Amino acid sequence: MQSRRRFVSQSAAVASAVAFPLVAGAQPKTVKVGVLHPVTGALAYSGQQCRLGALMAIGDINAAAGIESLGGAKLQALLGDAQSQPQAGAAEVEKMNEAGVSAIVGAYASAICLATTQAAAKYGLPHVVDVGVADQIVERGLKNSFRFGCGYKKSTGVAMANLMLLNKAAGSPAKTVMIIHEESLFGVGTAQLLARELPGYGFDVKEVAKHANPTRDFNNIVLRMKSVNPDIVIPANYYNEYALLVRTMQQQKVVPQAIFSVLGGAASSYKFVKEFPDAANGIIDCNHWFNPKDQRAQQLRERVQAKGQFFSYEVFMTYTAMWLLADAIGRAKSMERAAIIDALDKSNFSNHIMPYGPTKFVNGQNEGAQPLMTQVVKNDIKVIIPREYREVDPIFPLKA
Repeated sequence: MQSRRRFVSQSAAVASAVAFPLVAGAQPKTVKVGVLHPVTGALAYSGQQCRLGALMAIGDINAAAGIESLGGAKLQALLGDAQSQPQAGAAEVEKMNEAGVSAIVGAYASAICLATTQAAAKYGLPHVVDVGVADQIVERGLKNSFRFGCGYKKSTGVAMANLMLLNKAAGSPAKTVMIIHEESLFGVGTAQLLARELPGYGFDVKEVAKHANPTRDFNNIVLRMKSVNPDIVIPANYYNEYALLVRTMQQQKVVPQAIFSVLGGAASSYKFVKEFPDAANGIIDCNHWFNPKDQRAQQLRERVQAKGQFFSYEVFMTYTAMWLLADAIGRAKSMERAAIIDALDKSNFSNHIMPYGPTKFVNGQNEGAQPLMTQVVKNDIKVIIPREYREVDPIFPLKA
C-alpha cells in the first residue's frame, strides 16, 4: 500500500502521458496504463474531467517514487477517447491491448463501461471502473472488472431512505414525485429503480418522463411538470441536460418542495453552482463525494482549482481509482495482468480521500463504498448526511 506521505505529495512532476501511438523508449522502465474516457462528443466535459484526475494521480504516483516493488517503475498513460460512444470505447480497448497496457482505468459513462469492460475481458485485461454506476457492469461475472465507487442500486437505496427520514422529520409534507431521466443505461436503470421502490417509502410516483440524450429544450417536460405539480422532482441525467432542466424550471417558475437527485449530473457540481447559483440553490443530491474532513481532499481541490478547473466528482473519482490500481500493481509486484487482477481482488485499499471503508471487492463491486448526501447552500456544496461527515444541517422542504 502507498504511504500517506506519498499520497499527499505536492510535487509538480508531470505525468508521463502519451496519445496513440505510444512513443517507445520514453522511459527505461514503465507500467503502461490505459486512460480511457469520452473526451469528445456529448460527454466530453465529464470525460476531460476524468482524464484530468487520472493524469494528476499518475503525476503524483510517479513523483512519489513510482511503484516501489518494481524498482520505482513509473506509470505511463496511454490516452484513449471513447467519443461518447460504447463502440468507440471498445475499439480503444483493442488498441490499448495491442499496445501492451497492464490495465485500464475508465470509462465514465455506464454504457461505455459496459462495452469496455467486456472488450477488456477478452484479453484478461484488468479494468478499474472509475464512475459508471450501472450494476450490470459488475453483475456479468467478468473477473477483470472492478468498480471502486457505488452502483446505482446502493446510491438509490441510500437516497430513498434519507428522503423518507428528511420528509418525516419535516412532518411529511411531500407525498408525490416526478422523475425525469435520460435515455441511456444510467438514466433508465436509475428511474426504474426509483419508480419501483419509492411507493414503499410512502411516495406516489405521479409520472416518469424520459428524454433523448442530448436534449436542447426542456420546455415541454417542464410544462408537463406544471400540470402534474409534484412535491418532489427527481432528475437522473448527465450534466448538460440536468443543468438545462433545472434552469428551465427556474425560468418557468416551477419550485417544488425539493429537487432531490440521485447521482445528479449537475447537482453536485461546483461548475453549475458558480454559473447558475440561483437555479442550483437548495438542490439535494446523493452522489459520489469526497471526505470533506480529509485535508488531502481539500489540498487536491486547491490544486485542481489552480489549474482553472472545477473539482468535480469525475476528477476525484478517477484520481482515486488510479491510486487503487497503483496500490494493486505494487502488491502484485508484477506488470502481468493476471497478477494485477489477483491483487485487485484481494484489495483492502484505504489510504485515500473518499468516505469509504477499506476496499472489499465482491464480484468486482467495492462493498466499502458509500455515497454522501449533499445540498447546495450559499453558493457552495455541503455534506448534510451522514452525520459523521455533516457540514451543515439539511434544509427540507425548500418551499413550504
